Amino acid sequence: MLTTHLPDSRYAWIRLAASIALSTIGGIGLWAGVVVLPFIQTDFGIDRAGASLPYTMTMIGFALGGVLMGKLADRFGIMVPMMIGSVMLAVGFIAAALAPNYWSYVAASSLLIGLFGCATTFGPLVADVSLWFQKRRGIAVAIVASGNYLAGTIWPPILTKAIQTYGWRTSFIFIGITCVTLMLPLALMLRQRSPTVDRISPVTSSKTSDGTVFTQGLLMLAGLACCVAMSMPQVHIIAYCGDLGYGPAAGAQMLSVMLGFGVVSRLASGILADKIGGIGTLIIGSTLQCLALLFYIPFDGLTSLYLVTALFGLAQGGIVPSYALIVRDHFPAKEAGTRISLVLTMTVLGMALGGWLSGVIFDYTGSYKMAFLHGIAWNLLNMAIAFWFLIGKLRPKILHPVAI
Repeated sequence: MLTTHLPDSRYAWIRLAASIALSTIGGIGLWAGVVVLPFIQTDFGIDRAGASLPYTMTMIGFALGGVLMGKLADRFGIMVPMMIGSVMLAVGFIAAALAPNYWSYVAASSLLIGLFGCATTFGPLVADVSLWFQKRRGIAVAIVASGNYLAGTIWPPILTKAIQTYGWRTSFIFIGITCVTLMLPLALMLRQRSPTVDRISPVTSSKTSDGTVFTQGLLMLAGLACCVAMSMPQVHIIAYCGDLGYGPAAGAQMLSVMLGFGVVSRLASGILADKIGGIGTLIIGSTLQCLALLFYIPFDGLTSLYLVTALFGLAQGGIVPSYALIVRDHFPAKEAGTRISLVLTMTVLGMALGGWLSGVIFDYTGSYKMAFLHGIAWNLLNMAIAFWFLIGKLRPKILHPVAI
């Protein structure tokens, strides 16, 4: 019989450590397509948009799988979908490595790696961690949400070096074996379910009848918009550096710099969110991301690109975790897996859509300038939604200052 542990306990922090490890290892599924993009373009003889499509399809599969795995986690706990994801990541990377043609590679990436593989390592894990913390929920969510950024910091240089030495197919087989070997034992550590899943917090109990669909939909639109904007540098920085003559290795280093500073940003934003809440954190992150995107347009020297990329990482790291905190403020704990996964699914779809559209815009215009402007437009939409939530939060205090 399992010992019952409470939120904010020592056990909760142990679970958090296991969760960040799972997210970091399984997060390779998100970034492998970015690193391999120029090699896939050469290997299969396709254009830039075609080379971007496998990443886009992987992200779509990842997004849809996040909702599926979130529902599974709400019903059975996080361990079950996590074990499924661990096995499917191994199967997916090996299948992609053995793909005889382009469309077989796309199928393996989208269905096995994305839909059934790494989907569990983001939204469902974030939702599970949010159930185990109350006093330090902001920093806890930020820590586990940093896993995909840690993956983007650690994996690209390793994978780039492996591809240059052994080729991308052999490197993918190595990734698959590594994922299943390390992730299955960690998944077993998440066997116990949170004791909070059957309770509804006082904050959410009065908010689940009116405006639920609208609130959920608006959060999903915000998630889509911010990540269409976010995808331009994250997805195309390696190809962009290649076009400028700096080479894919420099691009991979920049991606690591971006995501490394993104980890710093997410942790700092988590601490900030525990003080000012998810809405305030979202507004700050979205505004700074918009400014960083603007700086990419005039600055394309090697040194300036490193600086702007670091600034971009610091700007955008705290945006996505803030959605999980906003959801937990508006909806019951027992619905966290599904509702947080729905919003985070839209962030992933935003990355997928933005990554593909940036490739299309590049093919049409011959440069990435319009792609950056396209991202800025979506970012402004996200900022508008964030301010709408802020006004809605402040309105009851203005009209009824005594109510709590």
